[in-house]
Amino acid sequence: MGAVRVRLITPDDYDAVSRLTVEAYRADGQLEASPDYAKALADVASRAEAADVLVAEIDGVLLGAVTFTLAGGDYAEASRPGEAEFRMLAVDPAAQRRGVARALVRACLDRAASLGCSGVAICVRDDNPGAFALYEGFGFARDTSRDWSPVPRVKLLGLWIGLPALAK
Repeated sequence: MGAVRVRLITPDDYDAVSRLTVEAYRADGQLEASPDYAKALADVASRAEAADVLVAEIDGVLLGAVTFTLAGGDYAEASRPGEAEFRMLAVDPAAQRRGVARALVRACLDRAASLGCSGVAICVRDDNPGAFALYEGFGFARDTSRDWSPVPRVKLLGLWIGLPALAK
C-alpha cells in the first residue's frame, strides 16, 4: 500500500467525491436526522467554486475529501476573522483506518498555517466519538462558543486549535 497523497480537486474528481462523501456520511449514520444534507454533500462543483476541496488518494485511487475555507467564505460556519475551518471530511468506508482522514486534517492545518491563520475551527456532530478522537489527537480542544444546531436533532460541537499546531 502506498502513501496517502493529498491534492486539490479537479473537475474530473467531482462525481467520485460526490458519491464517496454521501456514501461515507450515510454509512456513519450522519444523514438519518437530516437526509436533505446529502444534496449539499453531493454538490461538489459548488463547493469547489467557493472553497478549496482537497482529495486524498492512495496509489491513484481517490479515498477521501474535505472542504477547506477561510472565515467569511461561503462554506464557513464556525471560524472567526483570521481563522480557517474545514467541513465535510469524508473517507470511503472501505478505506477507513488507513490514515486518509489524518492526512486530510494535516493538509488543512498546514494550509491554514501557510495562509497565516491564527487557528482552525471545526464543528463535529455530538454523536461522533471517532471524529472527536481524531481531532483531539491533533490538539483540537472543545470551544462551546462555537456549538450550534443547523436543524432539529443535529447538534454540532465546536472544536478549535491555535496555529502553529504543535501536534504531529
